Amino acid sequence: MRVPASTYRLQIRRSFTLFDAAERVPYLKSLGVDWVYLSPILTAEQGSDHGYDVTDPSAVDPERGGPEGLLALSKAAREHGMGVLVDIVPNHVGVATPAQNPWWWSLLKEGQGSPYAEAFDVEWDLAGGKIRLPMLGSDEDLDKLEIKDGELRYYDHRFPIAEGTYADGDTAQEVHSRQHYELIGWRRADAELNYRRFFAVTTLAGIRVETPRVFEEAHAEVGRWFREGLVDGLRVDHPDGLADPAGYLRWLKDLSGGAYILVEKILEPGETLPQDFATEGTTGYDALADVDRVFVDPAGEQPLNELDAKLRESAAPADYAEMIRGTKRMIADGILRSEVLRLARLVPESHGLPVEQAADALAEIIAAFPVYRSYLPTGAEILKEACESAAAYRPELEVAVGTLLPLLLDPANPIAVRFQQTSGMVMAKGVEDTAFYRYTRLGTLTEVGAEPTEFSVSTEEFHQRMLRRQEHLPLSMTTLSTHDTKRSEDARARISVIAELPREWAATLNTLRELAPIPDGPYENLLWQAIVGAWPASRERLQGYAEKAAREAGNSTKWTDPDEEFESSVKAAVDAVFDEPRVNQVVEDFVARIDSYAASNSVSAKLVQLTMPGVPDVYQGSEFWERSLTDPDNRRPVDFAVRQQELAKLDGGQLPEAGTEASKLLVTSRALRLRRDRPELFQGYTPVAATGAAAGHLLAFHRGAPDAPGALTLATRLPAGLAAGGGWRDTAVELSTAMRDELTGTAYGAGSVSVAEVLGTYPVALLVPADGEQA
Repeated sequence: MRVPASTYRLQIRRSFTLFDAAERVPYLKSLGVDWVYLSPILTAEQGSDHGYDVTDPSAVDPERGGPEGLLALSKAAREHGMGVLVDIVPNHVGVATPAQNPWWWSLLKEGQGSPYAEAFDVEWDLAGGKIRLPMLGSDEDLDKLEIKDGELRYYDHRFPIAEGTYADGDTAQEVHSRQHYELIGWRRADAELNYRRFFAVTTLAGIRVETPRVFEEAHAEVGRWFREGLVDGLRVDHPDGLADPAGYLRWLKDLSGGAYILVEKILEPGETLPQDFATEGTTGYDALADVDRVFVDPAGEQPLNELDAKLRESAAPADYAEMIRGTKRMIADGILRSEVLRLARLVPESHGLPVEQAADALAEIIAAFPVYRSYLPTGAEILKEACESAAAYRPELEVAVGTLLPLLLDPANPIAVRFQQTSGMVMAKGVEDTAFYRYTRLGTLTEVGAEPTEFSVSTEEFHQRMLRRQEHLPLSMTTLSTHDTKRSEDARARISVIAELPREWAATLNTLRELAPIPDGPYENLLWQAIVGAWPASRERLQGYAEKAAREAGNSTKWTDPDEEFESSVKAAVDAVFDEPRVNQVVEDFVARIDSYAASNSVSAKLVQLTMPGVPDVYQGSEFWERSLTDPDNRRPVDFAVRQQELAKLDGGQLPEAGTEASKLLVTSRALRLRRDRPELFQGYTPVAATGAAAGHLLAFHRGAPDAPGALTLATRLPAGLAAGGGWRDTAVELSTAMRDELTGTAYGAGSVSVAEVLGTYPVALLVPADGEQA
C-alpha cells in the first residue's frame, strides 16, 4: 500500500477544474506536498460547488474536467512523483433535479418495478406504494402542475410520467395521481417523508450500498481509477450513514486493491475506530481538536464562564450536556421526525408498543446517545447506557425503552440497522448544526469533531494523546482546516487569544453590544468573536455568516420561520462594522491588540499539525492566513499565483518577518518538504521538556525513532501570557546532538540551548540533525 507523507486538499468545481488542478501540481510539489487530495469529482448536480450531490456515479463530472481532466491531473501528479487521493460519497446521491439523475428518474417513472428500486431506501407502504417528494410550496400548488413535452412540470421542476398513465384530455392533476410518486408541500417532509436522505436534506437521497449490485454499479468508475492507475487512495464521506460501514470498507479495500483509505468519522472523547474497519484512519477532526486545545489558556475558562452566564442573564453558564439533550430531542421531534417515525413503525406489533410511544422512547434514547452511532456488536454497552439514561430522564418511558432495547441490540434486526443510521443524523443536526451555534463562550471549542466542554489540554495530556496516535493511528490524517470547519485555522487561532485576555474581551464585547445591539446575548458573543477572527472580511461574507449562524442556532430566528425584526438587528450590527467609525475602531483596536499573539498561535499550530504523528493535510490556500468562516465562505477561490511567487522568494533566500503570511508559508513549506524528503526523521514520538521560568509556554517533541536522531518541533503556546510574564528568560531545552533550524538555517550545538535564542526570529523552530550527524 502506498501511503502519503502529506496531502493538499483542492476543491474541484466548474471554476477550478481537474485541468486547473493539474496546472498547480508543480507548485504543490515545490511546496512539499506528497499527494493531491481532491473533493468529489463524480458527476454532480449542475453548478454544484461542493460535489457531494452526485447525480451519476458512472463518470467523472464533465463540469469538473471529465475523465480527460482526471487523466491530466493524474499524469501531472505521476510526473512529479506525487499520489492522488479522491473524496467519494457512498451514502447518498443528488436528486434536486430528477432529470439529471438516471437512477432517480427511473425510480420515479417505474416505482418498485424500476431496476434501481433496490438502490434506494424507500418505505413504500407508507404512501400506498408512492415516493413522497416535498417539492411544492404547499399541497394546494398541485393545481399549478402542467404537462409539457411528455413530462409533468411544476414551474422549472420536471418529473417523468409512467407508461400508460396519460391520455389526451387528462388533466395534469389526474396524471399526477397515477404516478409512482406524490408531490407534497415541502413542510410535510419533516414528519411524512418515506425515503432515507442525508441528514435533513431532501435533495440528497440515501442509497443502499450494502446491496452488492448497488455497490458494484455505484463504484464501477471508482474501480476503473485503480485499475488504470489514476488514483492511489480514497476519502470516504459520511460512512456513519451506511447500513454496514465495516462491510462497505472491506468491499472498498478489495475494489481498490488494498489502497490507502480514510473515513470522515467524528470520534467523541474516548471513542476509537471499530477494529473491523478496513481503514488507515480518519480525516483528522480529532487531531484538529487536540491541536486547538493545547493553545487555549485554561485560566480563561472561569472568566469566560462568568461572561456566558451574564449574557444569558443566568446565575450559571450554559449546561452543555443539558443543551445538547434538548437540541437533539428538538431535531428528533422536528426536521428528522420522519426518520424517528420510520424507526417506530419497525417495532413488531406483537410488542404492543404504539407508534407514538415508540417514537417518543426512540427519540429520547437518541437524545441521550453520547456518540454518533454504534457499530453492533461494537457499541452495545453505549446503547445500553443511553437507554438507561433515557429511562432515568423520562421514567414514564421505562417500559417502552426496555421493550426497545433487545430489538436495538440485535444486529440483524431492521430496526437496529436503521437506528444506527439515524442516531448520527440527529447528532450532526442537533449538535454541530445547532448547539455549536448556541454554546458560545469560546468559538475555538465548537469546531467539527470537538468536545466543547473540554476547554483546554495541558502539554502533558497532549503528549499522551500523540503517543496513542503514534501507536494506534500512525497513518490517520491530521488537519486544521477543511471544507466543513465552522471557522478555519487562523480564525480559531485568533479567537483562542480571547482565553488569555478574557477580561479585555468582556469589555470589548460590552462596548460592541452598546454600539450595535442584538437582542440575544450569547449570539452576540458568537458573532463578534467570528468577526474578530475573520477580520478583515467583506460585508457580504460577514452578512452571510451572521444570517446562517443565527438561523442555525434557532433561538431568535429560524430557517423555516425567519424573525425579520431580529435579523434586521443582526444585519445592522454587521453593517455598523463598515459604516460606523466607532464600531469599526473597536474591532480594529482589539484585532491589533491580539494579532501578534494570533499569528504566533497560527504558525505554532501549523507546525505542530504538520510534524505530529499522522498524515498532515493542508487545506487549499491555508499556507497563507486562512481566516474563513463556515461554508460557503471556506470554499472561496484561492490565488495560487501569489503563493507561488512568495514561495519563490523564500527559496531565493528571503527570510520573512514574523507575523506575516509569508512566515506561515515558510513554516508550511519547510515542514512539508522535510516530511516528504526525510521520512526517517518522523518515526517515533518523544515529549521534550523545557526547564526555566517559562517552560510551560513551550510545546516540544522529538519525532525520531527511539535512540535515533529525528526532527525536533518547538512551538510557543499562550503567547500573551508569555509576553506578560517577561518572555522566555532562562527557559532552555537540552539537545542531544548538534542541530539546525530548517526555518532560519541557524545551527545549535549539543547541550543546553536557550529557547529565547532558538525562537528569537519566529515563535516556532523545526530542528534537524546538523550535517554529518546520523539521521
